[in-house]
Amino acid sequence: MRELREQKDVSLRELAKKLEVSPAFLSDIELGRRYPSDEVLVRIARELSTSVESLKAYDTRPPVEELKRMAAANPLLGAALRRVVDKKVSTSDLIDFLNKEGKKK
Repeated sequence: MRELREQKDVSLRELAKKLEVSPAFLSDIELGRRYPSDEVLVRIARELSTSVESLKAYDTRPPVEELKRMAAANPLLGAALRRVVDKKVSTSDLIDFLNKEGKKK
């Protein structure tokens, strides 16, 4: 987000004022310490001439609540996730596996 803001040559304070948020809040968003509401995210995307989806692509939070909901709805998924944790599958191994599976289809 900071890169997009700087490309538009807008200071943090200027953008915060346009968004009607504090500069500290906006700085925390840029640093990944806080996450904006969907309403604020829409306003940020509009001010930076980008899409909400492109901004969400940089959200580094793990989708814990979504994974909990999915595992509760599908016990087999929950068991699969438990195996990944129990076997201490590395991130790179999991990504490699998913990439290979995606190529098979």
